[in-house]
Amino acid sequence: MYKVGIITASDKGALGQREDISGKTIREIVEDRGYRVERAIILPDNEEAIFNEIVYMADELKVDLILTTGGTGFSKRDVTPEATMKACDRMANGIAEAIRYHSLSITPRAMLSRAVSGIRGETLIINLPGSPKAVKEALDYIMDSVHHGLEILKGDSHDCAR
Repeated sequence: MYKVGIITASDKGALGQREDISGKTIREIVEDRGYRVERAIILPDNEEAIFNEIVYMADELKVDLILTTGGTGFSKRDVTPEATMKACDRMANGIAEAIRYHSLSITPRAMLSRAVSGIRGETLIINLPGSPKAVKEALDYIMDSVHHGLEILKGDSHDCAR
């Protein structure tokens, strides 16, 4: 059973002015797939706070997968990709690219996503969109491949090529 951390980047959510539906959507999807949510937190759109939480989840809690939601657009407050890149040892660009590719078949605005994905130690980190609908669409599209990637990252599988 893989352990998951969920970070919602939302100024209004952190102040209790908006319900975190995207974070709850992530939790439902990963728990339905047999993953265990170790920690879920709502943070303001603050690069240092998001970076520190990613590091804490990866290094201290030793979660296998961190899924972020929100903060990947063009607003000056959207800093989730910067915090994620700062925390990663290696990038896993194909995941974010696949999400964008799939999302473009649904809306042309997907091209405005600045989301990234990468690895810190043995933790995979993926930025997801901020809307619950887009979160579900993205996770439904990537989770089978992400699961296989986690197996490889954790040394549970050596079957990279099929």
